[in-house]
Amino acid sequence: MRRKTNLSLEPSDTRHPPNLRRLLAHAEVHRRAEQVVLHALPDNLRNHCRFLSYHDGDLALSAESSMTASQLRLRQREILEVLRKEPDFQHAWRLKVKVAPPRPKRKPVYQKEALSKENARLLDQEAGHTKDEGLREVLEKLSRHVKD
Repeated sequence: MRRKTNLSLEPSDTRHPPNLRRLLAHAEVHRRAEQVVLHALPDNLRNHCRFLSYHDGDLALSAESSMTASQLRLRQREILEVLRKEPDFQHAWRLKVKVAPPRPKRKPVYQKEALSKENARLLDQEAGHTKDEGLREVLEKLSRHVKD
């Protein structure tokens, strides 16, 4: 039976060192700001953007594609108008958009194809006609990778 861990990642947890508590507090502020910003975006763009930062009135977002970035830039005025209604973003005056394609979740798994019996026979036959010793060994080795 699996037990639940006692690990707590709350900024108020005094068991953690001060640097970790400060980092967790910053992460929580960033999470809340991201929710507000994403709520201000149009529905069709919301799932394709991420909040990066807000500093001195400059709001930075990242978009999955250049098309999404262009749409954000075109709708910048209405987005900022909605955001200025929020107390934390009342001084927002510029929107910066960067294109950052999403990272693939996993690397694709490549499977080696087995050699057909006919191709193995052809490789073996070619190895018999080859004068170069190194090439002959490689061709013979390849010919042994036959599909069962």
